Formats: sequence, structure tokens, C-alpha cells
Amino acid sequence: MATSVASALHWWARTKGDRTALVFGEDTVDYRTLRDWSGAVARSLHERGVAEGDRVGLLGGNTPEWAAVALGVMKAGAVLVPLNPRLVGAELHKLLKDSGARVVVADPQFDGTLAQARELGSEVDVVPLPEYAALRGAGHEEFRIDRDPAEPVALLFTSGSTGLSKGVICTNRTLLDIVFEASLCEEGLRPGGSSLLLLPLCFTPGLVWGLVMQVVLGGTLVVEAQLDPSRAVRQLDKHKIETIFGVPLIYEVMAKAPEFAEADLSNLKTAVVGGAAVSVPLLEAWGAKGVKLRQIYGMTEAGGVATATWPSEAETHPDSCGSGSAFTELKVVRSDGTECEPGQQGEVLLKGPGVSPGYWQDPETTARAFKDGWLHSGDLGVRDAEGRLTFVDRMKDLIISGGINISPVEIEAVISRIPGVREVSVIAAKDDRFGETPAAIVTADDSVTEAAIIEACGAQMADYKVPRYVVLRRDELPRLPSGKISKRAIRDEYSDVAERYAKVR
Repeated sequence: MATSVASALHWWARTKGDRTALVFGEDTVDYRTLRDWSGAVARSLHERGVAEGDRVGLLGGNTPEWAAVALGVMKAGAVLVPLNPRLVGAELHKLLKDSGARVVVADPQFDGTLAQARELGSEVDVVPLPEYAALRGAGHEEFRIDRDPAEPVALLFTSGSTGLSKGVICTNRTLLDIVFEASLCEEGLRPGGSSLLLLPLCFTPGLVWGLVMQVVLGGTLVVEAQLDPSRAVRQLDKHKIETIFGVPLIYEVMAKAPEFAEADLSNLKTAVVGGAAVSVPLLEAWGAKGVKLRQIYGMTEAGGVATATWPSEAETHPDSCGSGSAFTELKVVRSDGTECEPGQQGEVLLKGPGVSPGYWQDPETTARAFKDGWLHSGDLGVRDAEGRLTFVDRMKDLIISGGINISPVEIEAVISRIPGVREVSVIAAKDDRFGETPAAIVTADDSVTEAAIIEACGAQMADYKVPRYVVLRRDELPRLPSGKISKRAIRDEYSDVAERYAKVR
């Protein structure tokens, strides 16, 4: 039997066939049905001419058929390429070209976007997703093609928050290693457990830590089509959810839902958060319900989560991201490659079984990022004397003002603590004297003023770090589909901030 996600699915279908694998609203899919459905998809793809190693795109929202097709692509021996439903035609064309996908299974609502991609030169065979939705219940089907566990099984294109997307290779071996390590380290990730997914299936949290994790562990994945805070809280209670992953925004809106105060969250054993700093009030709100929110650090190239704050330190070291995992090591190094002393900033390097073998058909970028067995993250971090990691900033996000490096994250942390501030992003603004200077883009209530922001920053950091531009807005900041704030979109929107706005100091 092959060492693969598919073999785990078939095991649970034989031994626990009636166990619920997926929940989408009122629709449930048991393991026997999921095996047969994904097997029928795999056979159909094979009969359509999809060969081993062919890339197959999947374009659609969070639905049961998306999950069945994703598993079916893997079982067909092909390479799954999840596609972001929010892409425009030009972006979709680039991903299809970069991945070399020859088939795309797509929800018909995206026919227009696919047509735009085709006009730009994408030559793909499009299969309507409802065609495979109709295969559900077609009968017993164990079709699957077993490949070498080290061969690519999926390409996860990075979200591109700091640059162009790259196709990160996932193999059955790396996926299973991620699950194995997580099951050792996370109390909520055990065979037969349950997770709530409030993010898109097409990204690392959804595919790897949602679908793959629960299928391999024989658990139940409860998937929401979109974020409804009140409904999400009810789902935690109703399904006795043990694990949830999300960005701070998700936890914030759930904590504000009317149902939160009375919800029974006693089954929730693992609640991790990433993508932005977690405020003290948010920690306290969930802590009052007996839930410890734990900060994570990771990236798609490292399987999504490389390290997380230990539960015992969630309250005493809320800014820490832990010190690695059972098999995943990390270190912080200087520009010459030597390891930093405690408290000294440097680049974060990672090594572990869940780290990707590289980028799809991009040997040059792979060689730069994966060196001597270590993944060079491009992120700045600091370790304390006990080895705990604190994320500082993306190296490319640094603001260099008069030759001095300024971390936007440091400024954002100060501003985010001001009462009435909902979210903040600090970017570089052009400056004739210093080259660059900080500009704070802030979503806040009417009570927040530019003067209050400058006063708070001036009281807690050096003068050169205090923003010279402050833009107050009422609507939320642009976000990536993963829920993270999109620095790239903010930079684009405010590329001329120094021309449009007056300096506040």
C-alpha cells in the first residue's frame, strides 16, 4: 500500500466508513462516500487522458465537490493546483502558465475569468465542477494510482503579499510528515478529532491543515462557505470542535458575536492564530472562555505552521511563536550565516520534514531559498535565552530611513493598542531628506485622531520611527483571500501617500 493521503482515506473508509468526514452546512459526507466519490473523479480524469504528473487546476469556493475533486486529482496520480477564486483573468493566466496545467475543473461562475485567461493564451481543457458533483453516490469505487511518495502531489502558490507568487511543491511525504508532527504536538489533532475551517480550502490552512489533516487522521472537518461570526460560534458549540486556525480578525469578530458569551467551548483544545499580532484584549476575551490563543510562525514553504507558542506560555509569552516543534528546528542568523545571540535580530531559518523540496520549475529561486538543508525565510526574528522566537518583520518590508532600518511591525504594535484602532498597516513613504519615512494607514473609530497616534508612538519609540504620515479611514484594510492584510495592495493604493497627504509632524 502506498504511503499517501489516498491510502489513509481508503483505510478510514474500510474501518470507519460511516464516520463523518466533511460537514458543509447541513450536508455531511462520510468516509465511505468520500472514498467512492473521489475515486470516481480520479477514474474520470484518467479516462479523460490526465496522466501521472499532469497538473490539474481546481477553481471554486468551499463546497463538498471541491474537496472530492481535490482528493480525486491526487488519487489520479496528478498534481493538484488549487486556484484562488478571487483571481482576475491575467493572474489566473500566469498561474496556469507557471504550473503547466492542462485541465481545470471549475465552477461555472468563473467561466468569464477563464475566458479572459484563454484570451491571453491559456490552453486548458475546462471541466465544469457540477460534472464531478454528479458522481457522488455513483457506487463503490476504489480507483487510485500510487506514485512515489516523494513526487509532487500539489502546488500551492504563495499568496504574494510581498512579491510574485511561486509554486510551492507538496509531496505525499511532506504532507504526511506535517500531519504526523502535528498529531504529536497538538492535543486537538488526534485520530477522530474535529476542526472548524473558516478560511478558503484553496490555501495552505484549508488544504493542508484542514482537508488533508482530517482525512489522514480520520477526523471531521466542518467547513464554512464564508465567515458568519454568529454561525461560526454556534458551529464550535454544536460540533464540539477541538481545533481551529485563523487570523486575528476571525477571532475578533467571533468574540463580538452575541452567541460567544454563552457558547460552550470546553472541547476546543487547539486554537492558533497567525498573520498578525494578537491584541491583549483579544487574548483576554478568549481566555475568559478557557481558550488559549497561541501565536504561530510559518510559511507555505514550511507547511504553513513551523512553530507555535506552547499552551503553557500562551498567556506569559503572547508575542512568542514557540521554539520549533518535534522535528522542526529553527535558528536566527546574521547576514554572514553565523547564529545570532539571544536578543539579536537576524533572518529566520527553518529545517524539518514538512519543508517543501522547492519551487515548481524554478531552480534558481529554489537554490536561493533552500541552502544546506535550511529554508531561508526572508523574515527577521529574535530568539530569547530560552530559544523562543519572536517574529519581527518581513525583511523586504523594512523601511530604510536615513540608512536606519525601521520595522513596520514594531510601529503597528504600538498603534494597534490605541483604543478605537481596529487595524493598522505601516508602509514606506518617499522622503526627500531620508529616502523613506513611515506612513501609518489606520482603520479606526471617530474617536481616534492623528495627534493621538503621534503622541502614542512618540511616547514609546524613537523619534525616527514615529510616522510622518497618518491616514485615517473607516473601512477595513485590503486583505488577501487567506484573511491576512495585503501589504502589497496597501502599497499600491498609497504609493503616492507623500503627495496626497500632508505630513503630520
